[in-house]
Amino acid sequence: MAQKFGNGRWVQEGFLDNRVEGTVVGTITFAAIGPVDVYLRGNFKGEIAGKVIQFRNSHFEDEDLAGQVIGDMENPQVGDVNLMSFDPHPNLAPHPYIEWFSTRKNHYRIELDPADAWIVGDEQVSELDGQSQRIRRSLAGQVVTKPARDESEWV
Repeated sequence: MAQKFGNGRWVQEGFLDNRVEGTVVGTITFAAIGPVDVYLRGNFKGEIAGKVIQFRNSHFEDEDLAGQVIGDMENPQVGDVNLMSFDPHPNLAPHPYIEWFSTRKNHYRIELDPADAWIVGDEQVSELDGQSQRIRRSLAGQVVTKPARDESEWV
């Protein structure tokens, strides 16, 4: 399992929508790759739960090295939320934290400065509705249902 971009410098901008319980959809724009649609099982945590967020990375670097390192990432991104929050850990200063695992078990993590991400206001949400609906329709069939855990017969 590889962590593709822990420092986030190759993440330019994007939005993520958690208004449908159990799913996060959106688009993230990467250096050397461009926009990538995202469909993840799971939810945001804390104050962003059930909301739409946007972000623009103030530390974005559009460098050739990005293509060599992340050029083989899955596109679109389908998988599972690990943790998505604006306040991910009680012992750290609050900051936007976006982490997931793809269906191929690749690990992706983006940490941003606090001013780089925000909850989208009601008036701007309607501008993103069409994109969210398109992503849900086009990628819902690629989401693998996790098997239910059977009760063990072992005592």
